[in-house]
Amino acid sequence: MGKQAHSNGEKKELIPYWFKAVIVFFLGWIAIYATRAILNPVMDNIQNEFSLSASQLGMISSIFFIGYAGLNIPSGILGDKIGKKKVLVPGIILFGIFAAIAGTMSSFFLFVLMWLLVGIFQGFYYGPQYGLSSEAIPKKHLTLGSAIINSGMAFGLSAGYYLSTFTIQAGMSWRTPFYIIAIPVVIIGLLMWWIIKENPKKREANTTEVKKEKLKLSVLFKNRNLILSYITIFSSIYGFFVVVTWLPYYLQHARGIEGSAVATVSSLVPWAAIPASILFSWIADRLGKSRPVLLVMLPMSLISLVSIVAFDNMTVLYIALIGYGIFGKLSTNPVLVAVVADNAPKSSYSTAFGVYNFIGMCGSILAPYLTGFLTDITGSLNMGFYFAGFLLIIGTIAASLIREDDRRKKPDEIAAA
Repeated sequence: MGKQAHSNGEKKELIPYWFKAVIVFFLGWIAIYATRAILNPVMDNIQNEFSLSASQLGMISSIFFIGYAGLNIPSGILGDKIGKKKVLVPGIILFGIFAAIAGTMSSFFLFVLMWLLVGIFQGFYYGPQYGLSSEAIPKKHLTLGSAIINSGMAFGLSAGYYLSTFTIQAGMSWRTPFYIIAIPVVIIGLLMWWIIKENPKKREANTTEVKKEKLKLSVLFKNRNLILSYITIFSSIYGFFVVVTWLPYYLQHARGIEGSAVATVSSLVPWAAIPASILFSWIADRLGKSRPVLLVMLPMSLISLVSIVAFDNMTVLYIALIGYGIFGKLSTNPVLVAVVADNAPKSSYSTAFGVYNFIGMCGSILAPYLTGFLTDITGSLNMGFYFAGFLLIIGTIAASLIREDDRRKKPDEIAAA
């Protein structure tokens, strides 16, 4: 029955449309995270060129994420109104272009302004993308499909680290990665324009319902599970961006790791996340529930995060980074995405995911600056990691309160998907 539902639009396609959508959205996350990650290995260079304090250095990422988070809800609403693809594709192409422009800026103010615009146009992606993918992926494969898409974040993070590190090692300017990254990003945007399609039948059938529901943001905040998923993703993303933003700097200044070794050690997190994300998502699909999986992942994520700075031992550091990759935000995100997809109004998927990511990404706004601020006050990065661990305790409590049914016991929804 599920095959019949798909056969109308995909009669002669060798590869099902939903699978092609998963692959191209996977590439989209590579583009987004690679662009973000080129900044981190060159933070030292930027600090020296513009004579910045740790707080000012952290402010670069915080301002970027103000732009990114601020556009999540508007882009979600706009995606539901005019079409998700029409919001998604221009955003990708424009953030690629502004990344290159940021590299040309000669003053700190102008650099931060261009980097803010990169964040704003990246903010066009999340809600429309997960709205489109949640419509396209069959219900029984939703968590696994989301995990494959999500793993693009890990590939992108690692690619950005290496690109930035190796260009610096080759004697190039710290600005060079900003120029290079723009090329694949624009190509990926054009690829999406060619492959991705809206779901016109679903849109036509639900036109009246969409108009009524999509503007009622209050509906999303009346759902217990959505609120709990928002709290959980906030705590998870806060910890993740403490690691992503400050880990290369920490490795250089606290552990004495230099050069390409910084990229290699930093990449332990995303590479460990790739198989873990798919495994835990497969388990969640098999169980038909997300909560039991989250209650294993979040406490282990907490232990790993704190262990990065708690022990002055390189072996423990490597194990902690791998552990954080396995259990951290990159792996928990697709499991939480399934919670949102199960509880959000179907006609307002784009808006619901926009709200989810906006609240989560508020953690990314606070984490870089607050960690830098705590570093300036205490003289050590450790307190920033410990505070992130405290927030993960709150996230774990929130996840434990999620109530859910077995999604495998909804054959009508599986067929309709």
